[in-house]
Amino acid sequence: RLGSVVAYFTSAKFLLYLGHALSTWGDRMWHFAVSVFLVELYGNSLLLTAVYGLVVAGSVLLLGAIIGDWVDKNSRLKVAQTSLVVQNASVILCGILLMIVFLFKTQLLTLYHGWLLTMCYILVITIANIANLASTATAITIQRDWIVVVAGEDRSKLADMNATIRRIDQLTNILAPMAVGQIMTFGSPMIGCGFISGWNLMSMCVEYLLLWKVYQKTPSLALKSAKVEESELKQLNVKKESDMKPAEGVQLIVEKDVTGFEPQQEKEVSCAARIAEPFITFRDGWVAYYNQPVFLAGMGLAFLYMTVLGFDCITTGYAYTQGLSGSVLSLLMGASAVTGIMGTVAFTWLRRKCGLVRTGLISGVAQFACLVLCAISVFMPGSPLDLTVSPFADISARLFESEPLPTIASPEDKPEMVFATGMPNLLNGSTTPANSDPEMSPEPVPLISVSLLFAGVIAARVGLWSFDLTVTQLLQENVVESERGIINGVQNSMNYLLDLLHFIMVILAPNPEAFGLLVLISVSFVAMGHIMYFRFAQKSLGKQLFVCCTPDPKTVSDSSPPGNTSTV
Repeated sequence: RLGSVVAYFTSAKFLLYLGHALSTWGDRMWHFAVSVFLVELYGNSLLLTAVYGLVVAGSVLLLGAIIGDWVDKNSRLKVAQTSLVVQNASVILCGILLMIVFLFKTQLLTLYHGWLLTMCYILVITIANIANLASTATAITIQRDWIVVVAGEDRSKLADMNATIRRIDQLTNILAPMAVGQIMTFGSPMIGCGFISGWNLMSMCVEYLLLWKVYQKTPSLALKSAKVEESELKQLNVKKESDMKPAEGVQLIVEKDVTGFEPQQEKEVSCAARIAEPFITFRDGWVAYYNQPVFLAGMGLAFLYMTVLGFDCITTGYAYTQGLSGSVLSLLMGASAVTGIMGTVAFTWLRRKCGLVRTGLISGVAQFACLVLCAISVFMPGSPLDLTVSPFADISARLFESEPLPTIASPEDKPEMVFATGMPNLLNGSTTPANSDPEMSPEPVPLISVSLLFAGVIAARVGLWSFDLTVTQLLQENVVESERGIINGVQNSMNYLLDLLHFIMVILAPNPEAFGLLVLISVSFVAMGHIMYFRFAQKSLGKQLFVCCTPDPKTVSDSSPPGNTSTV
């Protein structure tokens, strides 16, 4: 018994979990903290945070396919280690730069009429964006490729590993921001920067070692097929390649011969081709994504990102304007994490009983049914819905209130941490709810509407995370190994595109009176996403679509659409 416990804790699967937990914890701390740092540095304005969000979303949207193609064309260990080092080194460098800005902000404001401080802001956002791109590469290679290889041919094991990875995500998504929020609240922003930089330095060393251990324990990770273009095939010495035996641990990737025996004219063509290569990769990636048998399923998942019905700063800020306190919001966020974990459990159970494709259908119906409560809440007592209010009313007062930039010398100048994770409430331009002015003494807002809203959002997390896991495994099982990187890179781009559109939607209608309209639009996009998945399932299952029974273990995934011959 002791031996089996030791074997589990030293297995490649557990080491992969441990590495992912460390990586995700650092990611969640940094993504939360950098937004708060930018808000505090710019005098409680959302401008830098908004610019950072747009830069991150735009970069992944444009470079997702190129990052995925790089993942496909290089050895697994090289990709994982390079992206790990670049990500953590960028965060460490950014943390040090932020500490310098916090220490010498007053002096930087006077140098070169403040342009030096502006350059520091640009540098911080640029380095933070590089860290996010490296994090995207890490997620693609570990969660979409390594995990498939470690699971082997056992699709049930793959489903369990996917579910465990999501549970780790759910827990760190709540606990990590809480931890760094407390450090920033009871310490200072500079201490927060130092803590995050130190954590990433330590985590990078441990994760690097864990990746190497997983690679050693899983020999199949050293075997990787790769796409070789016809133009490259002409330059290969087939006889030499067939005679050479790869050394132990070397990837079986056919690489281009660059020994210098090509004519000068071919070199010039190659140089021109290299300039055009990123654009060609971008185009080919999107075309390949469109031609995938799981295209509609991936699009269905992407459409779920076009929503305000989640626990981001928008929805929680709206709830705060409706009279919910920070403590209540923290409890609601905790409840959402619990239902999210329940969704991962439901996924593994449903997949065993009904198969993978039907699990997505059931999860979609469950999510949409819960979100109907959110749509109903728009018309209930307490809803501030009023479409006669101009969406651009008081935008300047809400976001860019004219007041002097605060210094950071005293704790009173920090934005108040009103949520359990330390997220500042900036939607109203103040740290008190819109309905809490003692002079106005307004009547309390009925909580029926906001209660129904959050009941629907929290309950829908079960179906949401089960559906997310379904589409994730469909992509893992049905995309050929040589295209996993680029297809998942494009999928990330689609997710970011719809997420970007949801922020633009909020910018166009930022008033609480228009939030009900945003809720209805969000429910509509979720419905469209599940309709796309329904169409995919209809093509995959045909007449057996509505038959739910315990399938044969050999065909339990029922996820391969007709004509698909790819293997895990």
